[in-house]
Amino acid sequence: MQGRDERDRGRAGERPDDRPSASRGAGSGGAAARGTGARRGDGRTGSEAGRPRAESGRTGAESGRARPETGRARAEAGRAETGRARPESGRARPEAGRGGTESGRGGGEDARRRSRQEDGPHRRPQPGSSRPEARERAARRGPLGGDVPPPRGPRRPPPRPPRPPLVLRLGSPRRRINFGLIGMTFILSIFAGRLIQMQGLDSKVYEEAAADQRQHVETIPAKRGSITDVNGHDLAVTVEAREVSIDPTKVPVGVRANVAKILAQQLGKDEQEIAAKLAKPGTHYQLLARDVDPVVATRLLQARVPALSAKKTYKRLYPSGDLAGSLIGFVGDEGDGLGGMEQAKNSLLAGRDGEQRVETGRDGLRIPMTSSQRTAPVDGQDMRLTIDRDIQWAAQKSIAEQVQRSGSDSGTVIVMDVQTAQIVAMANAPELDLNNWRKAPESRYVNKAAADVFEPGSTNKVITAAAALEAKVVTPDTVYQVPDRIRCADQVLRDAHAHKVEALTFRQAMAQSSNVATVMAARKVGSQKLYEMLKAFGFGSTPGGGVPGAEAGLLPDYRKWSGSQSCTVAYGQGVSVTALQMASVYQTIANGGVKIEPQIVAGTTDATGRFVPAPAGKQTRVVSETTAKEITTMLESAVGEEGTGQLAAIDGYRVAGKTGTANRYDAELGRYDGYTASFVGFAPADKPRLVVLSVLQNPKKGHFGGQLAAPVFKDVMTFAIKSKKIPPTGSAAPTVRTRAGQ
Repeated sequence: MQGRDERDRGRAGERPDDRPSASRGAGSGGAAARGTGARRGDGRTGSEAGRPRAESGRTGAESGRARPETGRARAEAGRAETGRARPESGRARPEAGRGGTESGRGGGEDARRRSRQEDGPHRRPQPGSSRPEARERAARRGPLGGDVPPPRGPRRPPPRPPRPPLVLRLGSPRRRINFGLIGMTFILSIFAGRLIQMQGLDSKVYEEAAADQRQHVETIPAKRGSITDVNGHDLAVTVEAREVSIDPTKVPVGVRANVAKILAQQLGKDEQEIAAKLAKPGTHYQLLARDVDPVVATRLLQARVPALSAKKTYKRLYPSGDLAGSLIGFVGDEGDGLGGMEQAKNSLLAGRDGEQRVETGRDGLRIPMTSSQRTAPVDGQDMRLTIDRDIQWAAQKSIAEQVQRSGSDSGTVIVMDVQTAQIVAMANAPELDLNNWRKAPESRYVNKAAADVFEPGSTNKVITAAAALEAKVVTPDTVYQVPDRIRCADQVLRDAHAHKVEALTFRQAMAQSSNVATVMAARKVGSQKLYEMLKAFGFGSTPGGGVPGAEAGLLPDYRKWSGSQSCTVAYGQGVSVTALQMASVYQTIANGGVKIEPQIVAGTTDATGRFVPAPAGKQTRVVSETTAKEITTMLESAVGEEGTGQLAAIDGYRVAGKTGTANRYDAELGRYDGYTASFVGFAPADKPRLVVLSVLQNPKKGHFGGQLAAPVFKDVMTFAIKSKKIPPTGSAAPTVRTRAGQ
């Protein structure tokens, strides 16, 4: 208990030196120390006798190491409260003996031994002492014989002083109310300013924007202009039609099958296709048919088909079907020309669509009493072609029949006015049916008369003759010793028929269509001059005049001609032309040597009904009138009794013309294969009015131009001169004796 009191006093801040001597001397360890010092007689004072007690305290500290927590707490308390010195280097420096002298080292050791034996926690257990009470007492005893207090944890820091209580004071609400009023006033001012801006300053802008959202623009289609022949007969016309559509969302599910059946019957459509359109979810518009007859559309509307609409449109009709089909062309679903004249003159024919702006609600219906803006459409102009419908029909019929008889791939006929170069007929076989153009192969969309190129063959000899006559290297009566073959560079060129060497005038050579004689004349002319004459007649350039799809052909520069090509060009092999270009060559000869650009448009008629004729074609003199007349005489000989073009002769009329039989180059095969049979001529020869060209590509039954193409020329020319009421001249044709020719 004494030891506990000392600890209590130490916690209270008392120093050991201030304790009474009786207290310092308490404990068996302290008494033993004093007795030991007295016995030794070392003369140490009573204060020095405190050394053993300190050593005993050291023993207690060592005992505290066996209980780390208890000893550490006591050591911390001793250092903080009693000011005891911390042991250093394993030795205790007692604070309790700080006021007296130190006792001897030996006495301290004895005191420690006695302390271990009597009170220390490291005292050896006595044999036979196994009672729990004894063990508990020994465990409770401290280094000074007292009970050991229970172990304490680490000392907690002293608590912070409590904060002063937060006092909430209610202030005056006036300040908050003022701030709230200011904020509300500011916000309301913004709204008021915006309202003034929208309804006052910018009211027009928002009014227009709202109107734009409600506005619906309806296109008012312009009526496409008609296409007529030279006499005003309709070749392409525009008629009123309807575009039928439906809103599937407004068709009740229960009646869709019946509606699909009615629509299919009236529109000529597949019932399943219409049913599928009616079943499409979320769509408000489904186009059912275009170009519907107005009578049919009216019948459907009267049947009260739900959500059905019939918009006014126009559709294109071609009264003559396939007459001049590839020349006229056709119009697509959107109303634009897709071929021929319809495409080439689309801007003139189409006009300009108008529009009407109306205000509609969400349901798409017009809002009553609202204003609307309407821009009237401008209808397209009517176009008059130079084509004569009757002659076109005759030409198309004749060439189609001959293509079928000869097994040809295709055929072409062109009829041209000599004095104006207006195209009177331009027929192709097979031809395009304009009312069913979607079902036709794309090859029929092309106007072969102006677009297909071929090697002309002997019809080209008139250009060689013109070059020789203009260069004055020959005359019609120049005599040639003509064999049936001639070498040119690395090739041997032959006439169509084998024969012995013959003395022929240049006129006779032309009538017999001798290749060898033509090469002999061309050598005198020279390649450069021959090339220049070919260009002057229009080879290698488009003929102009507004004919759609016209090609330029192929005319290589003379400096690029091969050795044999310089000879073959003279009789039409090695150059490529179109039927239109070759017809233009003969128009030039028939017109006295003056070339005129071919014309296909005679004029236009505007919305007021005023007809405006097309400008005349450009005129160019190519050869002299004398040369033209001399060549005409030669061409008459070719149609004579012994010429190659006998089948082209027309009773009562003088006819001038030339046959052509050329090797045909097949672009798909990449080599020569088959023939091109042709005949070109004009009549009356002494006063030319019309040029007729006929060409057959790759015939299978025969291949000579005089055999296949000349009869077509005769049929078409005979019909044309009768249709044009061209009288015979009554003069006799010159007689030219020839041998059996081509």
